[in-house]
Amino acid sequence: MGTFVGHLVPGLALALLGLWHSINTITAYALKGSTNFTARFWYPCNSPFSNLKYLELIFILFFSVFAIFMQVLDFPFLRLTFELDNFEHASTFLHLAIFASFTLSAELIHSLERLSGVSGILAASVFGQELFFLHFHSTDHVGLEGHYHWLLQLIVLVSFVAALAATSFPTSFPAALVLSTAVVFQGCWFMNMGFMLWVPEFVPKGCKAQLTESSMHSAVACASHEADLRARALANMQFSWILSGILILVGSLCLKLVGKYSSNVDLIKYEQLHSRVPDVPIAIDGFKEVHT
Repeated sequence: MGTFVGHLVPGLALALLGLWHSINTITAYALKGSTNFTARFWYPCNSPFSNLKYLELIFILFFSVFAIFMQVLDFPFLRLTFELDNFEHASTFLHLAIFASFTLSAELIHSLERLSGVSGILAASVFGQELFFLHFHSTDHVGLEGHYHWLLQLIVLVSFVAALAATSFPTSFPAALVLSTAVVFQGCWFMNMGFMLWVPEFVPKGCKAQLTESSMHSAVACASHEADLRARALANMQFSWILSGILILVGSLCLKLVGKYSSNVDLIKYEQLHSRVPDVPIAIDGFKEVHT
């Protein structure tokens, strides 16, 4: 994953997946309310074609298997490799493939409702393994790259805790929304790392990108301590700005979707209540006739 494409593609996939979950989570909460809401770790694709129902799980499974092969083949060099960092990345995608395959199998045998807790545990294990390998990485990320990876660990930690919370408290809307938002954040941060560490035009002032095959241990080197501090401060501001943008987006989705579907739900409840009103006098008249 020590390339621009290796950060951009997984980052884009995570951001879109998290956005998909955020929209569906907010919609489900708006339709069902706080009493009937239940967190889900995947959402079916509603389309005229029934085969596309499991599109999300199939996409995750195939993407994970593809990513594992790309790590083993050391993309973009396309050669068999036995580098430890590649196997660490592949191990994370392996847990993602396990989650997708189990959830898909449980759904196909119509047992996911009873096995939703197991699916949640497997989802949490994906973030747990990612956090484990980021913290104990065989590649010693130092300097500016190390700081970007340290900030990434914070996002993954939040994802891990939110996944455990959504599994333990499946009716908690905040836990489900934090999980999907953290996935969006993780994807955006991956893409930001790809640009800031691997595209020379985006490298901070006073630092230089080392775009050689042997530079995977340090993608960016800063010329002075002051330049390094400035680059780290810029990374911190990017972290805050990206989070702010995502929170604005999620907040806007909440206002839009809850306002849209809540009015429909209130209208349905009003119509149901109105349809029962004529039955009330009849019941009262019948009660009077019995007692006369």
